[in-house]
Amino acid sequence: MPTVRIFRHHPNEGPGFLAELLAAQGLTLELVRIDEGESVPQRCDDVVGLVFMGGPMSANDSLPWIAAELRLIREAVGAGVPVLGHCLGGQLISLALGGQVTRHHAPEIGWFEVERVDSAGTRAWRDPLPARFTAFHWHGETFSLPPGAALLLRGEHCANQAFALGSATLGLQCHVEMTATMVEQWAAASDAPTLATKTVQTPAQLTADLPRRIAELQAAATQLYAPWLSAVAAHHARIAPGLAPRY
Repeated sequence: MPTVRIFRHHPNEGPGFLAELLAAQGLTLELVRIDEGESVPQRCDDVVGLVFMGGPMSANDSLPWIAAELRLIREAVGAGVPVLGHCLGGQLISLALGGQVTRHHAPEIGWFEVERVDSAGTRAWRDPLPARFTAFHWHGETFSLPPGAALLLRGEHCANQAFALGSATLGLQCHVEMTATMVEQWAAASDAPTLATKTVQTPAQLTADLPRRIAELQAAATQLYAPWLSAVAAHHARIAPGLAPRY
């Protein structure tokens, strides 16, 4: 069975809705629990895709597993393995490929709109994607675009919300993988904001009208993930030409 390897850096920051889409496509999910001390696998030729989730740490921290993940990302991109990152994961992809991760001028926490950026570099990603949608955000740092990448999504409060590099690498600053349970868990966290600002929402604001917000987010996420899933299928066909993908 084709396998997608998912790196979890915090127990509350798993693949969420993405796991449902991957399973529906007949893909096996292998979860690497970095938060529980599991080691970073040294190879990527045994999987059809790599996914890096979020976490409260900085991509610039001197943690051994961060250095190992950066090496793995570079190897995977060089080998044509599809790579996908969310928040910290997107920052790790940027850093691994020559970008920078820096402190943002203000934390961005809550539901804020992102806008699709149309350019030659995003042609493979933009067709199924709505021009605007409201995404979930929880970050205090931001990434620059690595060399050769194109901006795919931008936001009012944080400009760089997603970048694409070729047809198989996608780095996200915003969280499109959220489920209602995840939002509720994050809103109840000890570090959840207590006072609202222009870029920060309170727990009550985070969970207000949640079923509608999640339904709209997951509809947009399905479209955003579609080109990456196509890249996974194409990579599987290359490495296992005698096996026709089910997805």
